[in-house]
Amino acid sequence: MHNQIVIFIVSDSIGETAEQVVRAVLGQFKGNDYVLKRYAFTDNEDKIFDVIDEAEKQNAVVAFTIVVPELRNIMVDECESRGVIFNDILSPLLGTFKKAIGSEPLNQPGTIRRLDDKYFKKVEAVEFAVKYDDGKDPRGIKKADIVLIGVSRTSKTPLSMYLAHKNIKVANIPLVPEVPVPDELFEISAKRIVGLITEPEKLNAIRLERLKSMGLSNGAIYADMNRIMEELEYAEKLMKKIGCPFINVSNKAIEESANTIIQIMKENNIY
Repeated sequence: MHNQIVIFIVSDSIGETAEQVVRAVLGQFKGNDYVLKRYAFTDNEDKIFDVIDEAEKQNAVVAFTIVVPELRNIMVDECESRGVIFNDILSPLLGTFKKAIGSEPLNQPGTIRRLDDKYFKKVEAVEFAVKYDDGKDPRGIKKADIVLIGVSRTSKTPLSMYLAHKNIKVANIPLVPEVPVPDELFEISAKRIVGLITEPEKLNAIRLERLKSMGLSNGAIYADMNRIMEELEYAEKLMKKIGCPFINVSNKAIEESANTIIQIMKENNIY
């Protein structure tokens, strides 16, 4: 005969952690029916008393993740005094890591959720960088936190991806003398645009290496010094016309250039 067991999952946050643990444990038991009821954001005494009242009526087992010590103590005391079967999921681990790490826990509800939010924002920023890379869609210019502009091989894409991992949404636009830039560049604040420039010799070396990796001739106009000078001159004139800051990435690592961009954003109150 199957027994139905009612389990209250109680948390001062959303209760996902407690429910995952309970389900993992229940998977080890067969032959019973389980009813799981989640009580999220149980973050004051009145809510705790209400939950315990209901648990007592339904003869429920209470599994909880409550990190605020005062509320956790009330939960334990109430369950013990009323004979409600309970499990304090977090306390044993908190005690273990407190001993191992040698410091007090934060005792703040929802820290996992905040980490999740940060992770999803990063994913969103990375997807944004991919979608609006290399001028694929100029609509990204108005949606971006920052827009990078520069000629080919000035680290626009690597910088966009690096900044995306800092939760910054970046669009980047290649500058080519023969190709008009999107109108959107002149419709946003110049403070949200950063130009990337480099030394001609450095750009020449990078482009030659790029041609080599693609199995193309070194004589291609892409790496021609006259062409490079023309492109850089065009780019610098455009950046001055827009009125945006620009940085020389010639001898900078990606991290260094990214930090400079972040500093510019902070100075302009957009980060």
